[in-house]
Amino acid sequence: QVQLVESGGGLVQAGGSLRLSCAASGRSFTHYAMGWFRQAPGKDRDIVAAISRSGSSTYYTDSVKGRFTISRDNAKSTMYLQMNSMKPEDTAVYYCAADPHRTLTTMITDYDYWGQGTQVTVSS
Repeated sequence: QVQLVESGGGLVQAGGSLRLSCAASGRSFTHYAMGWFRQAPGKDRDIVAAISRSGSSTYYTDSVKGRFTISRDNAKSTMYLQMNSMKPEDTAVYYCAADPHRTLTTMITDYDYWGQGTQVTVSS
């Protein structure tokens, strides 16, 4: 199995940028498709972006396309989420997750392993 630890969250003004990191330990990182999810207060946890095992394929939810970039460094066992042009509606707890069964997936139920989450707050 794999252990996931997110970092990089914080408070940023609208229009600003943050970069989240997800450090993995345990089983080889390349065994896992990875994803970023977020959960705002009172709302469901939803996918933000996903990346395939090799990093060659990515997915973004419509609301972040053109603003966020997901990437991974398999040599460092780390995944990233670069967030630019941030908006107050991006405020949420952000989670990274790993799926050992598929090359890439957007289904929350497919992810077996989760980090503890990192708070991102965008002020207007």
